[in-house]
Amino acid sequence: QVQLVESGGGLVQPGGSLKLSCAASGFTFSMYTMTWARRRPGKGLEWLATINHDSTYTQYSPSVEDRFTISRDNAKNTLYLQMNSLRPEDTAVYSCSSAFGSRGQGTLVTVAS
Repeated sequence: QVQLVESGGGLVQPGGSLKLSCAASGFTFSMYTMTWARRRPGKGLEWLATINHDSTYTQYSPSVEDRFTISRDNAKNTLYLQMNSLRPEDTAVYSCSSAFGSRGQGTLVTVAS
């Protein structure tokens, strides 16, 4: 059974940093491109970043490309999102997904002073 479980969210002040994790199981993680997305309050799903199976290619939304970094550890079956210089408008539920469409439940990030 495919499972994607995000963690690392929480409350952070503007300008702060958080690192999100996505633990994958039930499939061969190292074979698949993975993606982070977010859903802000009252908004649709917004794509943020993608990384290919061996980390040789990454792509970012212009809204986060100077502040967020996607990475993965295939030995640990884990995807990461390092988020720096956080802004109140980054408040959202962040989720990871696999190339074949599975998505986790997400982790809430709240940026507020």
